[in-house]
Amino acid sequence: MKQLYEKIIEFRDERNWDANHNEKDLAISISLEANELLENFQWKTSREAVEATHQNIKEEMADVLIYLVQLADKMDVDLEEEVYKKLEKNALKYPK
Repeated sequence: MKQLYEKIIEFRDERNWDANHNEKDLAISISLEANELLENFQWKTSREAVEATHQNIKEEMADVLIYLVQLADKMDVDLEEEVYKKLEKNALKYPK
C-alpha cells in the first residue's frame, strides 16, 4: 500500500497540483468521483451495470482512491491504520 501512496503523491507533485488541492476541494472531488462511479449503476441491475461498464467502474473506483490518498496525505492521516481501527470498532458494534 505504501508504494501505491508514494506513486500517487509523486504523480501529483510532478504536476505541481498540491498547491491547488486543499482539503475541501479534495473532499468534493471524492464525492464527485463517487457519483461518477454510481452513475454506472443508474437504471440498471448490478449485473447489467457490471457487464456494460466494468472498465469504467474500475476507473472511477481508482479515481476515488487517488483523491482519498491525496486527502489523507494533506491531513497527515495513515489510512491503513485508520481502516484497521475502524474495523475493530465495527467488530464491536457488529459482533459475529
